[in-house]
Amino acid sequence: MIVHLNGEFLPIEEAKISPLDRGFIFGDGVYEVIPVYSKKPFRMMEHLQRMQRSMDKIGLQNPHSIERWEALCNEMIERSPDPDQGLYIQVTRGVAPRDHAFPKDAKPTVFMMSNPMRKAPVEWHTEGAAAITARDDRWYNNDIKSTALLGNVLARQKSAEVGAVETILIRDGMLTEASSSNVLIVKDGTIFSPPKSNLLLPGTTFDVTIELAQKHGMPHQLRPITEAELRGADEIWVTSATKEVLAITTLDGKPVGTGKPGAVWKQMHAHYQVFKREVTGC
Repeated sequence: MIVHLNGEFLPIEEAKISPLDRGFIFGDGVYEVIPVYSKKPFRMMEHLQRMQRSMDKIGLQNPHSIERWEALCNEMIERSPDPDQGLYIQVTRGVAPRDHAFPKDAKPTVFMMSNPMRKAPVEWHTEGAAAITARDDRWYNNDIKSTALLGNVLARQKSAEVGAVETILIRDGMLTEASSSNVLIVKDGTIFSPPKSNLLLPGTTFDVTIELAQKHGMPHQLRPITEAELRGADEIWVTSATKEVLAITTLDGKPVGTGKPGAVWKQMHAHYQVFKREVTGC
């Protein structure tokens, strides 16, 4: 496996990072995952722009221009053998003596790798998937795509332990997001989702979903969603770079709606696949 580390492409076995890197010591860094289909990145610019917003929010100087990032991403994609990939980018504040305050002269560490895209099982599209709920007890800056993901890891582990694909999070009686996805619901034919805020990550796949709803005249509203509305929804979806738009048909062991992927999800899934082909030319 070939990776990129601080300007050099090399086998992963040869990639070495200091244990004093602040990403290792503090989780002081940001990351992105860009889906790639047939060697063509999907919404690369939007992902790079979100990474810039995350850097701005933590006061981390971007080590590269957009043009340089595009060139690095394209080279990483070409060096990886699989046509469909998940391109991972991580930038930390760099190596410095351990101190909570920002170091004055540390150079950011840039790491990139690309793994084969994990394909959703066919039954997820025919039968949907299971999720559970949990209290959202993470911090209040979840709009930053930070490498400090322990809260998300612990939330995801809860669903993994019961064979579910996601943990949907509730804070003070209101839906926020899932452990690694945004969440939308459908009620009486209308799509609803919480508006963007510091409590949830602004998902690029979520943005595509809303754009497609607008384009195809599918009723939708961004507004706060209560836990009761989540549990009473006709359909529940989760969206992410790797899951795309996935129907959740079981929540906490109980069926969502009919217990099968709903009619509105089927429309959105079809629109998403067409859009993906249009964007990538594949």
